[in-house]
Amino acid sequence: MFDGASHAVGHLAGESAGQAGDVCNALAKADINIRALTVLETWGDNSILRAVVTDADRAMACLHEAGVSALESEVLMVETENKAGALARLAEQLGSAGINIEYAYLAATAQAEQACIILRPSDIDKAEQILSQ
Repeated sequence: MFDGASHAVGHLAGESAGQAGDVCNALAKADINIRALTVLETWGDNSILRAVVTDADRAMACLHEAGVSALESEVLMVETENKAGALARLAEQLGSAGINIEYAYLAATAQAEQACIILRPSDIDKAEQILSQ
């Protein structure tokens, strides 16, 4: 199942305790729901926060107002079975069509029957066509 969603990417410069919380609080105060989130250390003390949100335009304005440099890009949210090999099959489908996965993250609880994968394919339209078959 697909939910083609926009997401805001914020760059959190430096190691300052609470920056991710500040960003999440700013979005919450603007009534913007975070549907998925990852924070990655990139180099030294710098991090990148990626959040799939309910309103990307408002999230971008919020992040800019909070002094966070941000950009928006499209990702796919894909629900798949929560079992061994599900991600491998998805990656194989995309790879055999010449589509690279630029980044991805996923989550599922141990008891969940479904997992949610958020991915940024090199060709989002083609990936959506392939995965919806």
